Amino acid sequence: MTAVVRTEGLTKFYGERRGLEDLDLEIRPGEVFGYLGPNGAGKTTTIRLLLDVIRPTHGRLTVLGGDPRDAALRGRIGYLPGELVLEGHERARDYLGFVAAVRGGVPGGRIEALAERLDVDLSARMGRLSKGNKQKIGLIQAFMHEPEFLILDEPTSGLDPLVQQEFLAMVREVRASGRTVLMSSHVLAEAEDVSDRVGIVRGGRLVAVEDVSALREKAVRRVEFHFDAPVPHEAFEDLPGVRDLRVEGAAVRCVIDGRPDALIKAAARFTVVHMVSAEPDLEEIFLTYYSEEEEEEARDARAGVEEPA
Repeated sequence: MTAVVRTEGLTKFYGERRGLEDLDLEIRPGEVFGYLGPNGAGKTTTIRLLLDVIRPTHGRLTVLGGDPRDAALRGRIGYLPGELVLEGHERARDYLGFVAAVRGGVPGGRIEALAERLDVDLSARMGRLSKGNKQKIGLIQAFMHEPEFLILDEPTSGLDPLVQQEFLAMVREVRASGRTVLMSSHVLAEAEDVSDRVGIVRGGRLVAVEDVSALREKAVRRVEFHFDAPVPHEAFEDLPGVRDLRVEGAAVRCVIDGRPDALIKAAARFTVVHMVSAEPDLEEIFLTYYSEEEEEEARDARAGVEEPA
């Protein structure tokens, strides 16, 4: 099947400043792709390139199998910008009606149904809306024409937790219908909740693309065993994936990177009376990619200094 997004060596410089460099990315039909990184990492630059808001310094890209410069593609895409500006005395209902008409119309009752789900008053004037309610209007205009491809830049900014959950349910429905979502975020947990794969970007470079299931498998777990009698420290030493080991009488505490198989087999040699396993901490995996990139940059810098002139 044709990729919804394909980029090869996609690069954008703003003068001397790197916005994005050598991005090779493929987003598959029917998936939710989480695009993760802190503010300034290159997420919004990527999105603007996909939408032809800005042009690349060099590299190639296709969106929905075509050139982003093709105006016909725009009606097939729904977009929520990261910095949404909605001002003036126009009522929210009138604004959404205008946008719908420009796109060729939307199914009857669609706008009202989305407004009810997101709990927003369409009779309110745009300039008087709170940040959260403006975000809801932005979500409605992105979803209402049921686009083939949704691009959402920091979509939960300003939303309360209940509305965030409703939004995530809407994203799942888009995926269930076979359509595709690119969701940019600096919050790992929300992307993990709905994404099939995630891309991690740092300093304008894509440092990893992972299946969410693979991330969970790599994730850090904190495990604690309590036995019916003291256990020897050496029974748990040097187990693969086990670190920060503490054996205190009948209690064993440690951290596991990846699969717990070796630890479970070691514990099964004794009588376990209680076990606690904390949920995988994907945030630590996320930060690991960043620290590895920093170490690589430091090594490159040292190599550059050490090279003879």
